[in-house]
Amino acid sequence: MKIETEVVVVGAGPCGIFQVFELGLLDIKCDVVDSLRGVGGQCSTLYADKPIYDIPGYPVVGAQQLVDLLQEQSSPFEPRYHLGQQVTHVTKRNGRFDVVTSSGTEFDAGAIVIAGGLGAFDARPLRTPGASKYEGVNLHYKVENKEKFRDKNVAILGGGDSALDWVLELYSIAKTVVLVHRREEFRAQPASVQKMKSLAEKGDGRLTYHIGRIPKIIEKNGQLVGIQVVSFEDESEQEILFDDILAFYGLSPNLGPIAEWGLEIDKRMIAVETEKYQTNTPGIFAIGDIVTYPGKKKLILSGFHEAAMAAFGIQNYLYPEIKQRLQFTTTSPALHKKLKVDGTL
Repeated sequence: MKIETEVVVVGAGPCGIFQVFELGLLDIKCDVVDSLRGVGGQCSTLYADKPIYDIPGYPVVGAQQLVDLLQEQSSPFEPRYHLGQQVTHVTKRNGRFDVVTSSGTEFDAGAIVIAGGLGAFDARPLRTPGASKYEGVNLHYKVENKEKFRDKNVAILGGGDSALDWVLELYSIAKTVVLVHRREEFRAQPASVQKMKSLAEKGDGRLTYHIGRIPKIIEKNGQLVGIQVVSFEDESEQEILFDDILAFYGLSPNLGPIAEWGLEIDKRMIAVETEKYQTNTPGIFAIGDIVTYPGKKKLILSGFHEAAMAAFGIQNYLYPEIKQRLQFTTTSPALHKKLKVDGTL
């Protein structure tokens, strides 16, 4: 039996959860589908313990903590989550959509929001020969519990925000932290890069960084104990020893079945217009890291803005006869009805 719903949200990461809230403010109900078995997307699966510094009102908030807060915020609107299943087929019929998942769940939906992050994401691996056999031993692509690295010698690979964030976070608890990046330029926030360099310049040996390639790993008694780093500048070699190594080379995007839905795809991302964040198929909207448009910035806070704009676009698509007006949370009838409040502060 098909589940009739106003909106199917594909993806239960931070942007997908916030989409539930924004739709709820407009009294629009939705079902959320995610291929993972838990809510939270990349934040929960790959970076649960990662600190996030650019959420307004929170000087720092943990990734999993943010997910928990977003769920609490959207809970008054009672979203129905369908986890551990992937949307495999979408067919448009008389302005509505037949949506089918890999588990056989079927929806009759008025609209669809794709909030799939990078799709079916895979961490880009350390490709140095022989390294793969140590994955899950002391070669890691995510941090599930930072206490695992307390008083350890840790090597971190990469030059993006994830790598720099963990360098700065583990510096306070690890014995030593060594950062290795392939080029002089970093992709991380300039403030993080400057802080990392300032700590390295202290010269106490607790934090160092190196620029170069990694042609080989160092093994001893069947264990991964280090890497060889070769400088691009003068081909000099240096051995870096460690207890654990973390590789943050980014995620490899894989749109999966979404690529077959007839949407306009630009470099493995979904093209949208920025008034409603609608795709080239009316009634299908997209937000978050999975979308592209001129000036797009892959930030969670950008995804929150996109969710707000998409909500109004969805309302207009579903109910064109309704005269739209901005609903502040202090005056939203839908929110006050759910919270049973009178609108006063």
